[in-house]
Amino acid sequence: MRIKICGMSDQRVIDEAAALGVEFCGFVFHEPSPRNVTSRRVATLDTRGMKRVGVFVRQSAEEIQRIAREAGLDFLQLHGGQSAEFAARFPAEKVIRVLWPSNYESAEEMERDIAAFAGSCGMYLLDAGMGSGRELDWPSLARLSFPHPWFLSGGLGPDNVAKALSACLPDGLDFNSKLETAPGVKSGELVERAVAAVRGWERTRRADAMNGQEGEKR
Repeated sequence: MRIKICGMSDQRVIDEAAALGVEFCGFVFHEPSPRNVTSRRVATLDTRGMKRVGVFVRQSAEEIQRIAREAGLDFLQLHGGQSAEFAARFPAEKVIRVLWPSNYESAEEMERDIAAFAGSCGMYLLDAGMGSGRELDWPSLARLSFPHPWFLSGGLGPDNVAKALSACLPDGLDFNSKLETAPGVKSGELVERAVAAVRGWERTRRADAMNGQEGEKR
């Protein structure tokens, strides 16, 4: 299970996340957010091998390109409803396309947008709102079909992530506000608990699969 922690800015917490095997480190480039960082600040942070993801809301394509160069980003998360034409100005494999399930009246309507963005992104991320802490209707997401890997976001934390995984089984998880002691302040302890909850769920799932196979043999 891929894990991304968004809204990072503290080198100590970044070090702890990397040591726990977190794969993606997210940086928010959105001034109204309490998690906002500058490209200069991000350039000074060592992500210890984690992929560097920039979250963009209102910037022009040129500004995104500049920030990506200055901050050394690996992926661009388009979080502002940007069009497929806008996204196509970047290499598709570097684009994470954000969608909000609450904006759609049906799964079929959402899948039309999933298909429309397929050529201009390499991954999707389903969210309930940037740093809002709100949860999505996880069981409803299990019926969706994606041409690329997708991340689940929205109110995920140590206490509910196993339930979310059991309900919809995404390819990755995106944690943010539920790992904070205050807006924009990540907690190393909460990061550790969240990762442990994910790995515990994975171990249980593997054990259940093995037990099922043994039962079939009998």
